Amino acid sequence: MASAHDGQITVVKDNGLVSHVFTDSTLRALIGSEAIGHTRYSTSGSANWTAAQPVFRSTPETVFALGHNGNLTNTHALAEVAGIRVTSMLSDSDLVAELVARAVEAGDSLEDALVHVLRGVEGAFSMVVLDQGGTVVAVRDPHGFRPLCLGRFGSAEKPEGWMVASETPALDVVGASFVREVEPGEMVILTPDGVRSRRLVEPDQTRQGLCIFEFVYFARPDAYLMGRQVHSTRRRMGELLAAQSLLDADVVMGVPDSGVPAAEGFAKASGIPFGYGLVKNRYIGRTFISPDQNARAASVRRKLNPLREAIAGQRLVVVDDSIVRGTTTRALVQMLRDAGAREVHLRISSPPFQWPCFFGIDTPTRDDLLAAHHSLEEMNSFIGSDTLEFLTLDNLRRAIGLDDECCDACLTGRYPAPVPVEIAAGARW
Repeated sequence: MASAHDGQITVVKDNGLVSHVFTDSTLRALIGSEAIGHTRYSTSGSANWTAAQPVFRSTPETVFALGHNGNLTNTHALAEVAGIRVTSMLSDSDLVAELVARAVEAGDSLEDALVHVLRGVEGAFSMVVLDQGGTVVAVRDPHGFRPLCLGRFGSAEKPEGWMVASETPALDVVGASFVREVEPGEMVILTPDGVRSRRLVEPDQTRQGLCIFEFVYFARPDAYLMGRQVHSTRRRMGELLAAQSLLDADVVMGVPDSGVPAAEGFAKASGIPFGYGLVKNRYIGRTFISPDQNARAASVRRKLNPLREAIAGQRLVVVDDSIVRGTTTRALVQMLRDAGAREVHLRISSPPFQWPCFFGIDTPTRDDLLAAHHSLEEMNSFIGSDTLEFLTLDNLRRAIGLDDECCDACLTGRYPAPVPVEIAAGARW
């Protein structure tokens, strides 16, 4: 986190869980009434302390901290033009901060510098910047790949403060009211005098392209995206998945957490009883971002533990949100077999994940993706389930209530923004 007070910015950041990094003693150092915070897993740059955010920059004209959700796709080109050497320690967020600092030193205001720099970047960014005077600037890329919303303290008639967040539950936690989503290509500036808006690009140069996996997996179930509650869309995914696949079974169970609402919907639509078969360890992170396959497989047993009495002898319908590499799913199915499951019918509440994402999900090569090179029968055999079925793309869109507004490149290979040749070559498709 970074806070502004008395013309200075204090930054506290480290690796680890938020509750471990921000103890009472570290929080006491963050004085001031304006602050920004950030959590991340690395999709570019290194994963050590130096890559933790907010990124900090100091110039003779201004001091600022910057946090960035997403991933830029033209980092190398930008660095080359600016004469900056690209290393494994240089994240795309670091590069943006450096370019903004240089623009400020050349005479731009911080706000103008952000506009000039961000108009030249490609890829995904929802970004927040804090300066030493306590002004907060938040900006979203023209495709709106990553979510960003505006909240208000107090009433509309008498605002007492403002905030921005990646998800609406963050507003609820601190007692703020949801005002609206920041639009693709929009910059909002929060000051003691209120909020004003500025366009990074004109509306006719934007396209709503929120990542479809925000609905499937990333967002909290109590979040609202594009006016839709995520929990309700996931239940609907399960209902439509059940309509696709008629089968006989004893229990429908969801893989915690994001698979549970879809399992509830599946049970409702199919008439098969819903039950809990897995207990989640709340202190284990998301397994798909673990660094290697052995670590991902091992973390499944640390993360999930079966309720043997609910599983033994049962024909299970197991609903999960997605299959990326297949390693964790295979370990999960084996764990259910070991717990005595009679049958395991795997149902996935999204289509096959077949293409790498360059906009903020750590799936850099197509070789890593199980569905990219294997048929449904081959995937079922590898995973060890009795049957396997995915939600169709049409039904996923129907569940969310969309036509073609979201980015679904990971499912279709249709990228809504340019992907540089050198990055695409690394995808090996």
